[in-house]
Amino acid sequence: MTQRVDLATVMDRLAIDEVVTGYAVAVDDGDWAAYRALFTASGRVDYSSAGGIEGSVAEVADWLAETMTLFPVRQHLIVNRLIRLEDLGGSPGDSAEVRADFLNPMRLAGPDSDAAVTSPNFVAAGRYGFALARTRDGWRLTRVTVHEKWRHMTA
Repeated sequence: MTQRVDLATVMDRLAIDEVVTGYAVAVDDGDWAAYRALFTASGRVDYSSAGGIEGSVAEVADWLAETMTLFPVRQHLIVNRLIRLEDLGGSPGDSAEVRADFLNPMRLAGPDSDAAVTSPNFVAAGRYGFALARTRDGWRLTRVTVHEKWRHMTA
């Protein structure tokens, strides 16, 4: 590889990492406009393994906006990111896949909830599959799949 190709690959990896981080921040902050902006127009999301829905980014963003009101405190940690760029004979292509683990502690809302207590009482964990495409506007998600492995809830 040439230095120019190496630099392009590093820049792609950083841009892809920023999209994945932006995804976590958008969900945690409830910024559904930012969430939608991370996807291509035909983007799809599948939360079915976690008891959620599978659908277009618009459908899922609307579902999340309603569902996440159950969790007023949430923190999304996405770690162990394995980024695989399409390889076009030594040059980076226009698609990528990311496999990353997640840990998602949240605080459930409810009539018995003490508003002063913000410690989590619900934790989910598993692995994400992200598919991305290079667009005119930079890297965008084409598909997100959640593979929930475990969850824990305390009273």
